[in-house]
Amino acid sequence: MSTITDSRYVFQMVNHFLQQAGQAPLFEIKLVGLTSEVQSDQGLYTLHPQLQLDQVTHTDLIIIPSMTGDTMAATNVNKEYITWIARQYKNGAAVASLGVGIFLTAFSGILKGKECTTHWLYAQELRYFYPSVKVVEQKIFTEQQALYSCGGGISYWNLLLYLVEKHAGRKMAIYTAKYFVLDLDRHHQSPFAVFHGMKDHKDEAILRAQEFIEQNYAVKLPVDHLAAQSHLTRRTFERRFKKATYLTVVEYIQRVKIEAAKKYLEIGRKSVAEVMAEIGYTDTQSFRTIFKRITDMTPIDYRNKYNKYNKYNKYNKYNKGQ
Repeated sequence: MSTITDSRYVFQMVNHFLQQAGQAPLFEIKLVGLTSEVQSDQGLYTLHPQLQLDQVTHTDLIIIPSMTGDTMAATNVNKEYITWIARQYKNGAAVASLGVGIFLTAFSGILKGKECTTHWLYAQELRYFYPSVKVVEQKIFTEQQALYSCGGGISYWNLLLYLVEKHAGRKMAIYTAKYFVLDLDRHHQSPFAVFHGMKDHKDEAILRAQEFIEQNYAVKLPVDHLAAQSHLTRRTFERRFKKATYLTVVEYIQRVKIEAAKKYLEIGRKSVAEVMAEIGYTDTQSFRTIFKRITDMTPIDYRNKYNKYNKYNKYNKYNKGQ
């Protein structure tokens, strides 16, 4: 619901800011639905669209709100929008998908071969159902060929601000960001991601390998050993692992190790070197490089951001210095 109301509010306020500056409003904002009354959040809210689909022959920008619940069930409930979205895009409309709303856009077919992002929790699922779409979940938002997408949570605010900048200019985007008290130039959601691993597949041998990796990440895990343990040749094991998880075996091990490191850095009092040793890394530079590539932060920066004990110590040191 918030992705609908906030989107409308942002563009309304931009129009208001323009009018205050003696300029004409830039946006004509309409809520469009399948029917004259639409229920949201299991009937908790009722919306009254100003227009129905067949009343819209042309538009410049379509904003698809996020969806809740099971993604494929939610897509199926909204499938009547699909043809209309694809037709409007073909006729020149830009399409911005907020969060999990990207599943609806992907179902329409207009994302084939193109880049997008979504909530980090649903990225692997999006890859699974739409393998022709390039998912870059580390990004806060993407833009490609008049198709926009954004990550999870409140990431849609960053995309909305970007759309304001694109249509109304940088100066207006900065003012809007200040009005809503938002960080304008946030580009990555990697620090917020929690790695779970894609397990919604039927390959039992690979599932067992995933579980073994997650239980034994602190020791050396040669791919040959994992393959032999799965009673598969290395080549077959690597092929099936990538097909099932969308990651190579080495990438999966790295993700599991870094996820464990993040937890140590968040709640413990161990140094970065101690955490590195706990998860089985001996090369400091290698650990730092992999950690930064996955989280977009250095281990020290990550600890400083999320560790309450570390923040408390920094606060006390600052006060003592005063």
